Amino acid sequence: MKIVIAIDSFKGSLTSLQAGSAAAEGIARVYPQAQTEIFPIADGGEGTVIALTTALNGKLQRVEAMDPLGRPITCEYGILPGQTAVIEMSCAAGITLLSAAERDPMKTTTYGVGQVIADAISRGCRDFIVGIGGSATNDGGIGMLQALGFGILDETGAQVALGGAGLEKIAAITAENALPELSDCTFRIACDVTNPLCGESGCSAIYGPQKGADPEVIRKMDGWLGSYADKVKTVFPHSDKNMPGAGAAGGIGFAFFSFLGGKPYSGIDLILGELRIEDTIRTADLVITGEGRLDAQTVMGKAPIGIAKIAKKYSKPVIAFSGCVTPEAGVCNTSGIDAFFPIVKAACSLEAAMDVQNAYPNMADTAEQVFRLLKMARKGAAL
Repeated sequence: MKIVIAIDSFKGSLTSLQAGSAAAEGIARVYPQAQTEIFPIADGGEGTVIALTTALNGKLQRVEAMDPLGRPITCEYGILPGQTAVIEMSCAAGITLLSAAERDPMKTTTYGVGQVIADAISRGCRDFIVGIGGSATNDGGIGMLQALGFGILDETGAQVALGGAGLEKIAAITAENALPELSDCTFRIACDVTNPLCGESGCSAIYGPQKGADPEVIRKMDGWLGSYADKVKTVFPHSDKNMPGAGAAGGIGFAFFSFLGGKPYSGIDLILGELRIEDTIRTADLVITGEGRLDAQTVMGKAPIGIAKIAKKYSKPVIAFSGCVTPEAGVCNTSGIDAFFPIVKAACSLEAAMDVQNAYPNMADTAEQVFRLLKMARKGAAL
């Protein structure tokens, strides 16, 4: 029996590789001779760097950068064979780096993201895969651009202040001092939102509140971003503030698309394409997937559904494991997941459920019991 195991990370608990290894351990208790192939996966968000770097025999690189409030932080990114850099913008500009009281899009900056990119360039990387989920920022990517040498200038010719507040002071945009290597770089952006930069569906209105913006700040920032986009268009005529995804991650999507020639991709499609998992699934007997929480959002571009879609191209059965499920998770059964199983055995605190010392054996034990049932069913079918 050949089984492909491709489980997304249980965020804050099991990594993708740990989850897959635990499931394989449980399967081996029932089918010791089973051939299990584990693929660490992600959907372009948290865990993308570890998943791709592990699966493709890359190396992890650390660099000192700024966090969203300008404090020093150590960021980790991956370098794949062929000098492709894999970066999660949240390592430097993520909302989880801040306490609730610290969230303020007028102050938060993407400067650290540019520092990470610049470090990768200095190490010879010219192809970039960048996941832009989970940001704490709404600066239109100007911090990142400043770190890469672009001029985001005020009336005196100085760089505007970092953070969303700097958008108000933009008088001119220049590109002559940008890192020259950028012209040789390609940027594939894992982006699963389609928001434009501005307006009722723009980044300020839709995502500003969770980043600490009140209605007045949202109104101001939306106007400043519109003015910024107009100035960008005079330098980069192809730029489009209404392009789907321009509003992703507080407008950093717009910066990637306009200044760096970035192209948006479905996160899971981009990651699975890099992993070349389809050929392995095609010859499998069964596919195992999952993530920390299965719910109605799972079917909207999340990793388990991406795996299930490939499996169903070849009529392969799909089983999913998760830390928990919601009442709406049933939609997964109509999107390629034949059956799903939460791994928590008994009522416990969230902290206890997420503890790796509990989650790993819970995964292994659940996989074991599921495969005991499958083994019994196969014996019955043979009678």
